[in-house]
Amino acid sequence: MVDEVILLDYWPGMFGVRTRIALEEKNIKFDYREQDLCNKSALLLEMNPVHKKIPVLIHNGKPVCESLIQVEYIDETWPMEYPLLPSDPYQRAHARFWGDFIDKMLPGLGKLMWGAKGVEQELGKKEFIEMLKTVEFELGDKTYFGGETFGYVDIALIGFYGWFDAFEKYGNFSIEAECPTIIAWAKRCVKRDSVAKSLPDSEKVIELIPELKKKKRVE
Repeated sequence: MVDEVILLDYWPGMFGVRTRIALEEKNIKFDYREQDLCNKSALLLEMNPVHKKIPVLIHNGKPVCESLIQVEYIDETWPMEYPLLPSDPYQRAHARFWGDFIDKMLPGLGKLMWGAKGVEQELGKKEFIEMLKTVEFELGDKTYFGGETFGYVDIALIGFYGWFDAFEKYGNFSIEAECPTIIAWAKRCVKRDSVAKSLPDSEKVIELIPELKKKKRVE
């Protein structure tokens, strides 16, 4: 039986990028279905009735929600291809910890991008940079977070990279000046076909921001 793999996502989404990269690393063919978040499809609402959000991975008719859970699912479902998580239980737990930590960067990002000008935005910028520096310290002088092996933690973080230019433009700061090691790491990741094919175009993301800000105000 040939696996049917469908991914419901939105092109600039930071999280669906993770799932796309994981599928590409495993050489899994999938049907990508772009979603209109202002007019959610019946399939999206059926497959993720709790959160009604993207990304949703559908494997042979069964939905898997939340991007990091999807990455783990992909790794376990197609184990013979390129491994994304370490085989050692402690190292796997360590990778999951950092994946969770990276997701906790979101409140700072929300204040940075959508908060009011001034104090709230500056607070978001500070929170984001502090957490990014913590992640940078964990990376250290390694090629990837797993050493010489690109994997789960790299996938968890690299989805943000397509938005870095937008963060800098609208936050009026330089990520490279604050976290040069992270930028060097990101440039290494982008050399991988799986990442290059999956990341959104940063210029298009920048162009999209005013529209997203307008929608946010309306909401």
